[in-house]
Amino acid sequence: MLTELKREAYEANLQLPAHGLVHLNFGNASALDRARGILAIKPSGVAYDVLRASDMVLVDLEGKRVEGRLRPSSDTPTHVVLYRAFKGIGGVVHTHSVYATSFAQAGRPIPVLGTTHADYFNGPVPVTRELRPAEVKGAYEVETGNVIVERFSSLDPGELPGVLVFRHGPFSWGPTAAKAVENAVALELCARLAVTSTSLGLSGGKFPAVLLGRHFNRKHGSDAYYGQLK
Repeated sequence: MLTELKREAYEANLQLPAHGLVHLNFGNASALDRARGILAIKPSGVAYDVLRASDMVLVDLEGKRVEGRLRPSSDTPTHVVLYRAFKGIGGVVHTHSVYATSFAQAGRPIPVLGTTHADYFNGPVPVTRELRPAEVKGAYEVETGNVIVERFSSLDPGELPGVLVFRHGPFSWGPTAAKAVENAVALELCARLAVTSTSLGLSGGKFPAVLLGRHFNRKHGSDAYYGQLK
């Protein structure tokens, strides 16, 4: 069932260690078939070097496993919340990449300091509030998704395809699983550049809004001209 969806999720998961975004078994990626309301996600605790496409677990948008002999990722409920809330996405990635997770643990957004950031994120990468004790003790992974959605109540997930969960780590998303991985790579790069740039000392004041808009919109705006025509 949904062999291509499993393959999409599998390939996205393999890209996480390939890009140095995960260590040990941390992290996961999923892909959604929105028409069918089914997502494919990495099984919980399975090492990346033995992972197979057939291991991907199929789950519906109620969080119920519909196919797969293995248990889905423990973060599956968070993915489900994001898919239900952000209607334009078809892939979700969660990592514990070093620099982005450092910002998440510090409870600090990743600031816009240069055009590398502006090419992917139309503003600082936001950080959620801390989960309350009752949320941690309750449906923890669902509440993790809920605090992300809460943080985006006045933000556009299409313009900011990533977030830092306070004390936890980064999540990213995109119209496909492959694009969600690309955004995860960009998020980690922006976090690393922010750390190294601030260590050198900043000059010139706040990053210009006009430059931010120009770089983001030339790649993602209605009149985008970056890349080749499709």
